[in-house]
Amino acid sequence: MLRHRFTDSLKAAMKAKDELTVSTLRLIIAKLKEQDIDARGKGKAGGIGEAEIQQMLLGMIKQRRDAIVLYEQGKRPELAEKERDEIAIIERFLPKQLGDAELEAAAKEVIAAIGASGMKDMGRAMAALKERYAGQMDGAKASQVVKRLLS
Repeated sequence: MLRHRFTDSLKAAMKAKDELTVSTLRLIIAKLKEQDIDARGKGKAGGIGEAEIQQMLLGMIKQRRDAIVLYEQGKRPELAEKERDEIAIIERFLPKQLGDAELEAAAKEVIAAIGASGMKDMGRAMAALKERYAGQMDGAKASQVVKRLLS
């Protein structure tokens, strides 16, 4: 479904002559093709699935956020703004992100469901959280919340 949304959005952006959206979508599609080729090498003939596509998009957002920090340190606000605009375009294809309170509630729910009792269960808790809320949370934030709850 996301694959079709990418191509449909690319066509619409090309018709609207929206250069930033066109270039961002081309980057997404190129990254997706790269991931599909890697997946085929690992025995997945159909390429990567929806959850993996969402993870790829989250990774692309993280890269841009890192670049924003560097551009602002280098006194290049115009490039930082371009990265922010690309993030907004990429986020259109992701489900609504969990807020801080929602993330905490989700982490508590998962911890209770798997019976996690300490830091030794951190990996299991994170795996379950990522499985249930794929593409809806920032992994680093989720890790901090789970760690705090298990401590």
